[in-house]
Amino acid sequence: MLGKPVAHSLSPVLHQAAYDALGLTGWTYERCEVDAEGLPSFVAGLGPEWAGLSVTMPGKRAALEYATEATSRAAAVGAANTLVRIDGGWRADCTDVAGVVGALRAAGEFGGGSGPGVVVGAGGTAAAAVTAFAELDLTEVRVVARDPARAEPTAAAARGLGLTVEVIRWSDVDWRALAEKSAALVSTVPSAAVAEHIDDLVHAPCLLDVIYHPWPTPLAQAREASGGSLATGLDMLLHQAFGQVEQFTGHAAPREAMRDALRTATGDILPLPLD
Repeated sequence: MLGKPVAHSLSPVLHQAAYDALGLTGWTYERCEVDAEGLPSFVAGLGPEWAGLSVTMPGKRAALEYATEATSRAAAVGAANTLVRIDGGWRADCTDVAGVVGALRAAGEFGGGSGPGVVVGAGGTAAAAVTAFAELDLTEVRVVARDPARAEPTAAAARGLGLTVEVIRWSDVDWRALAEKSAALVSTVPSAAVAEHIDDLVHAPCLLDVIYHPWPTPLAQAREASGGSLATGLDMLLHQAFGQVEQFTGHAAPREAMRDALRTATGDILPLPLD
């Protein structure tokens, strides 16, 4: 795992549980403090025993730029959280997209919908969310941002996938209508940022709050009180890790073992459904 800071990452829990379940003795997964500027030299210095790398902030764009080739979803997002060794170099992927899709389907109980996909926020997760909406066969995206100019990379990602995009300034949003008319809504911003809109956001038919620490978030509490299902960043973390394990090892991910390890590591704060 490459990133800075990276000491807080739960990814080693997931990957080590997978290697143990698969009987891959001798396989390890380590945290390495590496920033975007240091990523190229770090990766270039790795020996052939390194099968793959997970990449978190701030190095995801640097990982994509360094890679020899990239999957279509990494290219669409404009960032990579996964580097896999291939002949002659490294392949970049963005399993964050699968993380959003898996979280929305399993924990968020996404069952389709005719409305738009909504992303609140324009940070690093937003482009992965709109790419996930395309994989869920949604055709429209609405991006809510305090500064619409900051949402342009996310909007560009959506347009590149053939989605119709509307960027809405935060101060102009009708939050209740936005939530109710959505097919799925992904909040990528800190809990405090949407505190005054929680009573409206809970009306989304399918909801993902990427924040999971500290738990429970105010949005999660309100969603539970309303009787609705909720996907979280912990669900997203779990589902994105499945694809990484499979690309690193060549084996099907032992999903239950990985889920159970993550539950234990987080004190069973969430059920983390698999389907």
